Amino acid sequence: MECENGKRAFLQGSEACVEAALTAGCRFFAGYPISPANEIAEHMAARLPKVGGIFLQMEDELASIGAVVGASWCGVKAMTATSGPGFSLMQETIGWAFMTETPCVIVDVQRVGPGTGQATKCAQGDVMQARWGTHGDYMAVSLCPNSVQEVFELTIRAFNLAEKYRTPVTLLTDETTVHLREHLVIPPLENMEIVNRKKPKAGEQIFFGLESVAPMPSIGEGFNVAVTGSTHDERGFRFTADPVVHRRVVEAINNKIRKNLDDIVEVESYNVEDCKVGVVAYGITSRAIYEAVEEAEKRGVKVGYVRLKTLWPFPEKSVQRLAENAEKIIVPEMNLGQIVNEVKRVAGCTEVVPLNKIGGGELITPEEILEKILKEAP
Repeated sequence: MECENGKRAFLQGSEACVEAALTAGCRFFAGYPISPANEIAEHMAARLPKVGGIFLQMEDELASIGAVVGASWCGVKAMTATSGPGFSLMQETIGWAFMTETPCVIVDVQRVGPGTGQATKCAQGDVMQARWGTHGDYMAVSLCPNSVQEVFELTIRAFNLAEKYRTPVTLLTDETTVHLREHLVIPPLENMEIVNRKKPKAGEQIFFGLESVAPMPSIGEGFNVAVTGSTHDERGFRFTADPVVHRRVVEAINNKIRKNLDDIVEVESYNVEDCKVGVVAYGITSRAIYEAVEEAEKRGVKVGYVRLKTLWPFPEKSVQRLAENAEKIIVPEMNLGQIVNEVKRVAGCTEVVPLNKIGGGELITPEEILEKILKEAP
C-alpha cells in the first residue's frame, strides 16, 4: 500500500510507521523477524526499494542495529524494528550509538515478557528498558503513540529528534497499537517539518561533544574523523584514561537533551488545574482514560489527566502540575509498575495509586479505570 501526502488513509499502525519513516527520509532498514514487529519489516521490504532505499534482513538483532548505526554514518536516515528479546540484544550497540552521537530510530513493539514470554500479546513491560537498557550515563529519548495517527506523527518526530540532537530515539509502541487499523490524515508534505542533521563545513574538525550538537560528517565526504565508543575528545581521538575528557564528553551528550526538554517533551493534558483525581497514562492504555474520565465526570467527580506522548525524558513539569491540584493520581499500566515509580518521584505528597494488569494481552478497560477513579475519589 502506497499513501499520498495530503490524503486520508486507512492503515494499520505498522503501515503508518513505515509510511511516516519514508516521509521523514528514512532510506535504510535492517531487522530480524520477530513478533509482533514483523509487519513493519514486511511493509518496509515492499516500500523502501521503490523510493531508492535499502532493506536488509540480517542474521540477528545484534547485526541489525550494527547495520543501522553504520548506515547512519554513511549519511542516510536509518531505522530498525523489533520486540522485547530483540530489543534486549540491541542494547550494547544502542549504547555505542549514544556515545558516538549517532542518529537512528529503534521501533520497539512491546509484547509480554520477560524472556520469550507471550510473543503475540500486548504489554508495556519495556518502559524502563527503554530508559536504562544500556550501561553508563545517557539521556534516552522515547516516544509513545496511542493511535495509528499518532504512530505516523511520532515516527516522523522520532526521526526529527534523532537528527536534531544526534541521538538514538526509541518509538516505544505495543502489539495492539501497531495492529490497529484506523483512519488517519497524512498532511501535505509542505506542512510537515522534516529535520536533517547538521553537516560540517570544509576544514571543520570538531564532530563530537558539543552541547549545541556538533555537525556530523559522513563516510566518503573527505573528513578525517575517528568514530569510537570509547571516551574521545571533540575530534574523536580516544582518551580512555583521562577523567576530564570523559566528564566533558558524557556531560555534553546528556546536557544537549537535558537543556532542551521543552522542545523534546510532549504531553496531552485535560482539566489539570481543576481536578480532585488525576490519571497519568501512556500508549494503548491511555485510550481507555477518555471514556473513563467522561463517565466519572457524569457522576460528579472532577478528573484530570496527563497522557505521556514522550515517556523519556520523563515529563516532570506536567506531572508535577497535576500533582499540585489532584489529591490522588492513578497510573494504569500493562506491567507490574514502572512509570508509577516515576510519578511517585515527582508527585510530592500527593498519593499515587497503581492500576496494573499483565498477561494474555488483556487491555485495561475504561470500566476498570472508572471503578478505580470512583474508589479513590475523595
